[in-house]
Amino acid sequence: MSGNAVGTPPAEVHIDTEIVRSLLRAQFPQYATRQLQPMGSGWDNAMMRLGTDLLVRLPRRAIAAVLIEEEQRWLPELSPQLPINVPVPIHVGRPSKEYPWPWSIVRWLPGEGADRSPPDADEGCRLASFLSCLHQAAPTGARVNPVRGVPLATRADQVGERMDRVAQTTDVITPAVRAAWHDALAAAANTERLWLHGDLHPLNILVSRGRITGVIDWGDLTAGDVATDLAAFWMLFDSPIRERALTAYGPVDDHLRARAMGWAILFGVMLLDTGLVDHPRHAAVGAAILRRLTQNYGP
Repeated sequence: MSGNAVGTPPAEVHIDTEIVRSLLRAQFPQYATRQLQPMGSGWDNAMMRLGTDLLVRLPRRAIAAVLIEEEQRWLPELSPQLPINVPVPIHVGRPSKEYPWPWSIVRWLPGEGADRSPPDADEGCRLASFLSCLHQAAPTGARVNPVRGVPLATRADQVGERMDRVAQTTDVITPAVRAAWHDALAAAANTERLWLHGDLHPLNILVSRGRITGVIDWGDLTAGDVATDLAAFWMLFDSPIRERALTAYGPVDDHLRARAMGWAILFGVMLLDTGLVDHPRHAAVGAAILRRLTQNYGP
């Protein structure tokens, strides 16, 4: 087994309220006097709430600047067909001498991550409707993401390494998880190029009072295998709720089902492995995903 787990990538640029306030004054002065409230950051972006109804989203790494440009390019086109709110950029910020990359102002979406505020049972079918609307043929200009929507075989070595590593310190890599991963790798590969979110784990699904209020963080938007997104049904719902949702989504054959479970395992071990380094919430989400898979392995 090779090296140690790597945690949250460090920021490549300093972002604070003073920098954001300066960007607003220069580019969107109508918002310059609004309250700014830091909302934390993920691997790729820092977020600041702007007043009560807006959010500023700024890449914290150069690679994320490419991803936010994908959101800016495609979300305005995709959002009208989607039955759940998404953070469509309403203003696109420009680089400046103080900040080197494009950035966005989006609508504030209420709710908490589904890991902290689980969706009600009937929300499975709402999520299925959302994914059915999203999973349409992507145009030739759609970005191909090298790590999402791809054949699972391309991720096998990395996932296997992560599984072995977290198995040394946790009890969540059970025989059922390993069997599901084996089945996922054995399933027939996908050949369609359909739109997918690409990062649809519980932290990116907002829920308020049991209802899904938004799907956020579209930086991994890509064309590829929709099993990457269908994994969310295994991450969020137990059977039979999951089965009703899959029926509502549409035909899901055994190969697609196996790949979706494989993607759920990939997300689970990635969040757990990296989260154990420096992000307890990610670790808790990853462990919960893998425990749910153990309880629900099979049809």
